Parts: sequence; structure tokens; C-alpha cells
Amino acid sequence: MTLDSIRELYDFSGRTVVLTGGTGVLGSEMARALAGCHANVVLLARNMDRAERLLASFTGTKGRHRALAADVLNRASVEQAGTTVRAEYGRVDCLVNGAGGNDPKATTNPEHRFFDIPAEAFQHVVNLNLLGTVIPTQVFAKFMADQKAGTILNVSSVSADRSLTRVGAYGAAKAGIGNLTQWLAIHMAEEYSPDIRVNAIMPGFFLTEQNRFLLIDKETGAPTPRGKKIMDHTPMRRYGTPDDLIGALLWLLSPAARFVTGIVVPVDGGFTAYSGV
Repeated sequence: MTLDSIRELYDFSGRTVVLTGGTGVLGSEMARALAGCHANVVLLARNMDRAERLLASFTGTKGRHRALAADVLNRASVEQAGTTVRAEYGRVDCLVNGAGGNDPKATTNPEHRFFDIPAEAFQHVVNLNLLGTVIPTQVFAKFMADQKAGTILNVSSVSADRSLTRVGAYGAAKAGIGNLTQWLAIHMAEEYSPDIRVNAIMPGFFLTEQNRFLLIDKETGAPTPRGKKIMDHTPMRRYGTPDDLIGALLWLLSPAARFVTGIVVPVDGGFTAYSGV
């Protein structure tokens, strides 16, 4: 393989990538990286103002970028976005299922026991993370089935691999993502085309708007007790930064991973490898 052919592996020129959750802390970094590799980046977003601001940051890129209003739990809105993408771009090469999140009502703490979690809150977390991956995949993977080619990347979490305190609903939903990824990899390859690949990344602990002050004391900047436990079990002794995900993202979406399907790649500083002894 020549140097030029290696460089071409990560040139996404002419390829259309649809992202859900692309306006979040981690998703926006993924979107910028793909735009920087000259992909056509399509953001599915509920907050269009935020999506448009993100698109405006894609300076100096060659792709055709746009944002479309859609809610990953509203199939009709996702299908409408799909119709627009097909009309404007002709095909979908990659889908990144980045939408997800937690709900404080579905977590436990000394004042809010497992027995107190409303079923609606637990269901919301499962729907947002798991069904919010299924619906966009049903819509956009159908295009890939027609094309006989495409790549899907799901986003799991280390809470799927290690049972973390407090976040039972979130961990259960993300565990479902891992199994769904494996099932889809087999299903798409056997039923539609072996050139449709499905993989996932498993981020470790990244500081986001949702968890920052669960891990770092707002007043002192020192680790909280939970943050200290995490650091004690992370061999690299730091939190991830959004750009730490980019290597795995580009590799799994690119032809460099053309013989890779059905895997979940931890990007966690060694957290899931550490036994604690």
C-alpha cells in the first residue's frame, strides 16, 4: 500500500455522513472531524440554532453540509429528513448514531432509591438511547440496503461493560446498544450486503455538560468522591477529551476498517481493562 493510498483511506470527499446527536459535546467534535475530512455532513437535530452554529464552524471544508430538524424518537420526522437527504445527496454512506443521554429522575442517590425511580423515567432513558438508535438505523440503513453498501457507527458507554453505581437505566440501555450492534452487523451483511458494516465505540469518562459537576467539585475544582473512584480505576489517569474519539471514529467509518464489523471499541483510558487489583 502506497502513502497516497493510505491518505485516501481517510478522505471522505463525496461521501455523505448523517449524524444524530451531532450538536452535543462529543458529537460536535465528530462532526467537525468528518467535515475536515471533506465529508458531506448532515446533522439531524432538535435544536436548529445550535446545529446552524456548528455548521458555521466548518470553515475551509469542501463538503456540502446542512442541518435537518428531526427527533430520533419521532419516526415521521426522521423519515422526512431521510427523504430530503436522498433527494439532495442521492445516497447515505455513513450513519453515526450519537443521540443519547441520561435523566436525573432515572438515577439513584441516598435520597432517591432504586425503588423510587418512576417507570416513565426509566423508559425515557431506554427509549432515548436504544430506540433512538433503532429508528434512525431503520430509516437510513434501508438506503444502504438499496445501495448494497454503507457504514453504521453506534455510540455505547463503559457503563454497558462495567456496572456503574447510580445509572442503572443508562447502563442497561447502553448494554443494549452493544448487542444491537452485533446483531445488526450480522443481519445487514447476511440479508442485504457484506459491504454494510456496523460497529460501535464505547467512550469512557468524558467531561460533558451533564456530568462535569458529578466528577469535579464546582467550588474547589477538586475531584468529587465519584470522580476520585473513576481516576483510581483509569490507568491513564485523566478524563477523555472529545478529540480522543476521532481516531476510532474515522477508522471505523473509513475503508481502513473494511474487514471490521460487529465490534465495540473502548475509548476509555484503560478503564474497562482494569480489574482494580
